[in-house]
Amino acid sequence: MDKSKFLYRQRLRRTHRVRKRLKGVPERPRLSVNRTQKHIYCQVIDDVAGTTLVSASSREKELATALSSGSNKDAAIAVGKALAARVKAAGITALCFDRGCYRYHGRVAALADAVRESGVAM
Repeated sequence: MDKSKFLYRQRLRRTHRVRKRLKGVPERPRLSVNRTQKHIYCQVIDDVAGTTLVSASSREKELATALSSGSNKDAAIAVGKALAARVKAAGITALCFDRGCYRYHGRVAALADAVRESGVAM
């Protein structure tokens, strides 16, 4: 097996290991995080209905103009605050955090802390 296929399978294994313990229900939807080398994306998902309730990313025009880069902690904090405002507007008070295959470190942790500081329970 070549290295890229091996790394991809490891990533999927980590994702499934984290996600098998989480389930986004209407009272407490799942906050899923995806990060790339240039941007960070997050969405709030109701797994029972299979719908995305709220989303935010560093590629959105109002956030991208204020940021120097979409791939640093400042961008993650801005995206977390924007997501928290949208979550509050949607009437959601609590989330369960799905870090996916990423370690709770750096940009992922900064996003989660920004959401918590904005008043959404996780």
